[in-house]
Amino acid sequence: MKGTIQNRDKFLNQIAGRLDRSRISSPIEKPSWKFQPQNEVLKDASQDELLEVLKEQCKKIHTNLYTTDSQELPAILGNIVANYGGGPVVTWKDERFTRWGLDLLMKKEWFNQNIEVFEWDYTVGEQNIRKAEKANVGITISEITLAESGTVVLFSDENKGRTVSFLPATSIMLIPKSTLVPRMTQAAKKIREIYQKTGHVASCINFITGPSNSADIELNLVVGVHGPVKASYIVINDL
Repeated sequence: MKGTIQNRDKFLNQIAGRLDRSRISSPIEKPSWKFQPQNEVLKDASQDELLEVLKEQCKKIHTNLYTTDSQELPAILGNIVANYGGGPVVTWKDERFTRWGLDLLMKKEWFNQNIEVFEWDYTVGEQNIRKAEKANVGITISEITLAESGTVVLFSDENKGRTVSFLPATSIMLIPKSTLVPRMTQAAKKIREIYQKTGHVASCINFITGPSNSADIELNLVVGVHGPVKASYIVINDL
């Protein structure tokens, strides 16, 4: 449902008046810059080359990286959850979990282990947040992945609560290999393309680089201050 914008013209006219000029209502031509170095970094890199860049960056951001295909994904995901100490686990509600052979997870059997799994359900409201607060592992999916910085981009919607990525103690991000791009420049272009194609974009877009990090106090790096203490990326070959 789209909201209603009220008093827009009055508001914009008031701002223009404070700037001592008339309001500009005609389209503004996009400037053409002679030099655009942001487009040159890794511009000719293949998906395999971008994956190698991502692997190296993950070493710097305290993040484990695994590569697999959909057949081996359930076993690898199960091992990572076990290494993190098991459940409770909280996940998004996303059809890709089933497509990638994670039906056991969706059915809350988790490979015959006694691990509680909660799938995000917008109809139960704040119960989702309570479950995420108590979860040991949160599992999400990256829509765009920045190789240069090791950053995953998560799109929130009613089935993909943003708390799944930052309230649990540990985080696992599933990364389709096709989502790899060089850097922020290409990520912004992809988001714009999504909007131009569909007419809308996620109301909340999170750029997450590994586990929670902070060096605000005396430049000492501390991991896990305001989010997961540990993070793992699983790159799934979907090409």
